Amino acid sequence: SHIITATYYFENMVHFRTAALAAIAVVGMGMSSSAFVPSSLSPSLTKSMPSTSSRLMVASVESTDISDGSATTDIPKITAEKLPEIPFKKIMAANRAEISVRIQRAVTELNSGSVAIYVDEDRYGQHRWGADESFLLEKESGATPISAYLDIDQIIKIAKEADVDAIHPGYGFLSESPQFAQACADAGITFVGPTVENLNTFSDKTSARTAAIAAGVPVVPGSDDALRTAAEVNDFVDEIGLPIIIKASMGGGGKGMRVVRNREDLIPFYESASSEALASFGDGSVFIERFVDKPRHIEVQIIGDGEGNVIHLWERDCSIQRRHQKVIEMAPAWSLPDDLRADLHDYAVKLTSAAKYKNAGTVEFLIDSENRPYFIEVNPRIQVEHTVTEEVTGIDVVQTQIRIAGGASFEEIGLKQENIKPRGVAIQCRVTTENPERDFAPDTGTISLYRHSAGAGIRMDGVGYSGLAITPYFDSMIVKYT
Repeated sequence: SHIITATYYFENMVHFRTAALAAIAVVGMGMSSSAFVPSSLSPSLTKSMPSTSSRLMVASVESTDISDGSATTDIPKITAEKLPEIPFKKIMAANRAEISVRIQRAVTELNSGSVAIYVDEDRYGQHRWGADESFLLEKESGATPISAYLDIDQIIKIAKEADVDAIHPGYGFLSESPQFAQACADAGITFVGPTVENLNTFSDKTSARTAAIAAGVPVVPGSDDALRTAAEVNDFVDEIGLPIIIKASMGGGGKGMRVVRNREDLIPFYESASSEALASFGDGSVFIERFVDKPRHIEVQIIGDGEGNVIHLWERDCSIQRRHQKVIEMAPAWSLPDDLRADLHDYAVKLTSAAKYKNAGTVEFLIDSENRPYFIEVNPRIQVEHTVTEEVTGIDVVQTQIRIAGGASFEEIGLKQENIKPRGVAIQCRVTTENPERDFAPDTGTISLYRHSAGAGIRMDGVGYSGLAITPYFDSMIVKYT
């Protein structure tokens, strides 16, 4: 059996202290592939259960002046009376697990119907039984479960037969696929995300780099185009030297990334990165950048209206990572110099407004030891760590995505840059099913006892329950605490 407890603590030089505690007990995780599912969690359940996550609303913000005689504090008052109704009766979450459940919650709060898709391996998953409707994805014999979630034709077919008006892709899988966005448009279904043109520019990290250079945003030295063969990789490294980092041209989440410090590792690392990228995103091409050692990883959350207007929701610090995958995220980025913070906001808005970016996205930067910023990528989708931004700004990013996709303007939903200020600090930590005795490799088995942390100021986004079978097919994250 395993007892897994994750505790994360931060303290900076000016004695600001904040702590994020996430504790989960996973007792008796056996290797059985079968799972006990209580009757209350029956797959036939069709209505969503109340969420323990905080409910946020995008709306016009009015400032109320409150004085105690010695000080004055501007506290935003959220009003929602004038928000336009969304034009969608049914919205599909074209994803699984935690992010599918998050999308369903936003859809329900907007008084629309939620539709889920699932593979047989996810038949007891919360995203299946929590939706108003759910549909099984078929896959060929011997195919991986992931392949079904990448099957554009089948997903579109299900959406049309279910009278779905809009599809939210979540993160991962098809979230950055211009082909998927185009297929939605061809089927008369709204894609809740960037435009096809935006995705063509930013889903490929090499074209995003080109756009950043054109916008005057500083970038890490690296390849201008995608590299598709070992010979191309060898030739480029002959020019740039070591150390370098190999990255998948498409996708994110740390997949398809390898740091190369020794020449003999170059081709084996390239081949494994390319293979992983192909399996995860359907594209095995990579690009190469000079490796910036021990940087801070800062990202700026933006929202665009597709007409060249972009606002930012401040920034997040995602520097605590393992295997190039974020583990702890904080908003705002504590101890970041104010002039550098302003520069990052300006770079993010400048780049995405030039592209007439639509919907939510994240512009990511590395900050070296001398506080020099380098653009690395745009993630044209919702991010795992969007929760910390929601908590400090009071803006529901997923609802905003849906409203923007439905044609709402910034003015109609009350988004004004001058009114968006972070209040307090939020930290997110991810809890995963991993085995520390195997170098934290993803673990499998059945969770026999599962209990959430709870209390004031704690937000939970996750899909765990007692009896959940953990399979080897998907990402090992089951819950995240903010």
